[in-house]
This record gives sequence, structure tokens and C-alpha cells, in this order.
Amino acid sequence: MATRPISRFVCTQCGAVTGKWAGRCETCGEWNSVADETVEAAPGLTAKPTKSNNRKITFTDLAGSAAPPQRTPTGIAELDRVLGGGLVPGSAILLGGDPGIGKSTILLQAAASLAGAGQRVLYISGEEAVEQVRMRARRLGLTGSPMELAAAINLRDIIASLETASGVTLVVIDSIQTMWLDQIDSAPGTVSQVRACSFELIRAAKTRGFAVVLVGHVTKDGAIAGPRVLEHMVDAVLYFEGDRGHQFRILRGVKNRFGATDEIGVFEMGEAGLSEVPNPSALFLAERRGHIAGSAVFAGLEGTRPVLVEIQCLLAANPGGSPRRSVIGWDGGRLSMLLAVLETRCGAKFQATDVYLNVAGGLRITEPAADLAVAAALVSAASDMPTDPGMVFFGEVGLSGEIRQVAQAEARLKEAEKLGFDAACLPRRVARGNRPLSPPPGITLREIGHLSDLVARFASADEKTKPHDKASPAPGATKSS
Repeated sequence: MATRPISRFVCTQCGAVTGKWAGRCETCGEWNSVADETVEAAPGLTAKPTKSNNRKITFTDLAGSAAPPQRTPTGIAELDRVLGGGLVPGSAILLGGDPGIGKSTILLQAAASLAGAGQRVLYISGEEAVEQVRMRARRLGLTGSPMELAAAINLRDIIASLETASGVTLVVIDSIQTMWLDQIDSAPGTVSQVRACSFELIRAAKTRGFAVVLVGHVTKDGAIAGPRVLEHMVDAVLYFEGDRGHQFRILRGVKNRFGATDEIGVFEMGEAGLSEVPNPSALFLAERRGHIAGSAVFAGLEGTRPVLVEIQCLLAANPGGSPRRSVIGWDGGRLSMLLAVLETRCGAKFQATDVYLNVAGGLRITEPAADLAVAAALVSAASDMPTDPGMVFFGEVGLSGEIRQVAQAEARLKEAEKLGFDAACLPRRVARGNRPLSPPPGITLREIGHLSDLVARFASADEKTKPHDKASPAPGATKSS
């Protein structure tokens, strides 16, 4: 007997199913995310399971030991860093990013590198024909790679091919939104199709022991399109960040069951594809000019990698109307909080000033340790006094203006010393509870306990330079911060 199609409403963000449409999902709270879908009812789902079909599961204790998972290097060191050392057999990886950011390019380069090392790699494209992939490979100089290509969207055919293939190390699906399963009566890219296709591909990867990479489209907000449950199904979620008009690309791991999260890999887009940037700190500071007011170097930490970036601040007078706050690469709410602390605790005035803040190089900073560097850039721009060009800043600022300790201070200092910096402004160590800090030789530590100490340094330097001509600043004026 033919089954009747069922009409249901599914949230595109969390995958929750409801019987009627609503403007706001009651599960995740997102607005305008509920969409109508028509699916075929699978026969036999309402039948009660018999006792003979049930099998008991086996429980064990925590005393056992297992060897670390074997990894296969992709041949791209920055990609291996984000993955935690390479591809793990049977793992599922979700790669997202804006259109044209370089998702297909880096996967094609990694697949060609693996195939050139003797591994069997299958590249399945649902968006482009085989000849289009070949054109990109010719542009990247990868035509000699023995990787295998296919253009298909029927998931039943793809799974049948993967189950009969032997010795496969990596399978690339570009993209998961184009896959179609005939058991579900809905268009490709819908919540039901994406969830079902992902489940079948992940099941095949776990069963056959190959790693699968799913390319995911992103929404206008930058999140991966489709149900949020998709990110919970995979083992690793990677995001490609950056501006298409900028040559730098940042690959960030936001989830990884086999490695550290928040790890980043830095690439540079060129005519021959994406090239690795082994020292991103030098890249982000390559065009930095010292002795410029409103600039400070932040010693940050991305995953396990210390990274130095330049924080730039520009203040413009705005006597009338509400002042503007424009932020690129940092949290706008945290900037408002920091401005309030500077005004309330330190006496600075920003009410009639437009504030423009930028993190040079296209990197987005999320850790609170950047508070002190941003404050130094703000005070430097307000006083028109440049910070010390050989100094780095890091530390968290509290609402009362205190400077709080941050993690991995020694790693930040070592990175600064490696790039030629000779001073660091950081939180004051507490007498109890903190182990002694061992800075590298050649780094002078300038510890401060309150944000007013930072403002006072710029004020004292301003007083010293007043009797002198601005063209010939007083000795030590640039060392004031």
C-alpha cells in the first residue's frame, strides 16, 4: 500500500521538527528559520520491535588502554596542524567558508598531495563537472596527480561505489548541500537531505575506514548552512576565514575530537593556489610602521600557536550626534566595555569621538587577553603618543580597571623575542598563587596592575615632550608605554 507524504516544518538551524509553522523556533530561539518540507513516510517504522531482534550491548571499564589513532599527513603542514597532526582513518570532517574563499582549492591541493604520496583519494564534486575540476587542477599545476575524480549527486550511487572501493584513504564531497537521497522526498540542500546524506556518508567512512571531508555552504551570518546537528555528527569542524579581496586566508578549527580546538593555519592565496605561511606573526607585522600613534602589538594565542598581530586605532572628532564605534577583527561589545572602563576608572574622554579599531592582517581575535593591547592603542591615539615599537602587550582588563593574568605568558614572550621585540607590558604577578615567570633573555617586563598605570605612562611621557620640539622628541619618549 502506497504511503502518504507527510508535510512537516523543520528548523534549518537546529533541525527541530514541528507540526505547524512559526516565526521563531521554540527549540533554539532563531527567527525565520522554520521551513516547510514534504517527506515520504517510510513503511514499517511504526511496527513494534520483537524481543528476538533486541541484542544486549557490552559494557567495559576505564582501565583499558588504546593506542593513539594513526594519522596520515596531508602534505600541507598548516592543514595538518589544524587537524591535530593529519587525517585519522574513519573520521568525518566538515569544512565551511564563504563562496570563493578557497575551500575547493585547498582540498584539491591536499588530495593531490596525498595521491602523489601513494594514497588512494576519491574526489566527488556535486557542483562542478569533471572538466571544471581539471581546469582548476591545471591552473594549480596538479595535473600529474593520480587522484580519482567523479561528478555525482545521487547518494545511493556514491555509497555503492565507496563500499566496493578498496584501499581508499580520503573521500572529498564537494559539497554536502548538493547531495540527494531518493528515499527522502525533498530537494537537495534541505534539512532532511543534508542530515540523511551526511549520516550515510559518515556511516560509510566509519565502516570502511577512510576519512571523509564534507564541504558545507555558509549562511549570510557565516554559519554552516543546514541543521546544527550536522556539526555534532562530524569529528572536526573547520572554518575558512578571510576576505576574498585579501590574499591571506585563515583556517580555524572550532571542533576536533582528535586534536586541539581553536587551532589556526595561515595561508596566502596566489596564482598557484594556497601557499603555507609558517610564520604568521612575521606576516601580520610585515607592513607595520613604528612610532605611529594608535598602534600596539598584541601577543596572542590561537590554539597552541602564539601569534603577534598589530592593533590599530583611529580617533576622529565628532562634536555632534552619537559617536560611531567601528570594529574589524574584534568584539564590538568588548570595545564598548573597555571605553567605559577608560572613561570611568581612568578619566579618559571618548564621548565626542568616533573610534575605529582594526586588527591588521584579517585575523579575528576572540580571547580577552587582547584587552590591554586595545587599551594601549586607544590611549596612544587619544594622547597622540606612539607606543614603544619594541614592546608587546597582553592582559585582560576587568570592570574595575584591574589587569588580570592570562594563560601561556611564557609562550607569548618567546614568540615576541623571536621576532626581535625587547619589552612586554603584562599583568603584575600576584605574590601568591602564581609560579615565577621565566621570560626569555633580552625581554624586559613592565608589569602593571591597573589600567590607570598605563594611562599614567602616556601622561608622563607627554609632559616630558612638551618643552621640546615635536620634530625632535625627547630621548626615551617612545619608551613611555
